[in-house]
Amino acid sequence: MRVVSHTCSNTEIVCALGEQRRLVGVDTDSDFPPQIVEPLAKLGRDLELDITATAALKPDLVLTSLTVPGHERIVEALKATGLPVLVIDPIGLDGVYDSIMQIAEALGVLNKGRALAARMQAQMPPIEPRGARPKILVEWWPKPVIAPARLSWINQLVRLAGGVNPFESREGKSAEISDADAIAAAPDAIVMSWCGVKEEKYRPDVVARRPGWSEVPAVKQRRIVPITEAFLGRPGPRLVEGYAALAKIMGSESFSEPAD
Repeated sequence: MRVVSHTCSNTEIVCALGEQRRLVGVDTDSDFPPQIVEPLAKLGRDLELDITATAALKPDLVLTSLTVPGHERIVEALKATGLPVLVIDPIGLDGVYDSIMQIAEALGVLNKGRALAARMQAQMPPIEPRGARPKILVEWWPKPVIAPARLSWINQLVRLAGGVNPFESREGKSAEISDADAIAAAPDAIVMSWCGVKEEKYRPDVVARRPGWSEVPAVKQRRIVPITEAFLGRPGPRLVEGYAALAKIMGSESFSEPAD
């Protein structure tokens, strides 16, 4: 089976299933595992996928998704070619596990999918905080601030790690957060996980200087922390690493002792 993967998470799921030999092309944003994706045909960024080049690879299956706003246009263009298309659209963390099973079943390796999902669950045991759950604001984008909302896998991931997303009741997959929203929510920590931005370019000063945010506990206590979007924003096997990074933040001594 010849497979084209459009979106990083789908690529990483295929590889975690041990089925990387099936990949003949990926979107340009797929960068992991590097030794596997580097030799493959690159078909453009997620919102700029080259449909003609994709069809020219004669795939038996195109894995795409609706995880990024604007993907709908790419999905429709892929379907218009007549290529076999599997659209992944996980809702919550259970939806991520379901996505793994969908892909595994399409590749004829359902047992591998079950094993991968079970392994992820075993690596992310629920952590009970010693006191009240710290409120963790995860930022997908800094201006305007975009945060995960009710349908995001981040809610369960943060809860497993011992915290709570203060915007978990907002409708949708993500929501725009105003300065007033953030001040009222009073998050205890802010996680920069800016989509499409390298972690070394995340800037805590951008967060700290927003109007009124100096009174937000996370800013006052200097708990503005980078976690690469590759660990939080991609609904696939590396969410385990995002969980570990979140748990480390919430387990740090800074939550029991104010910063100097």
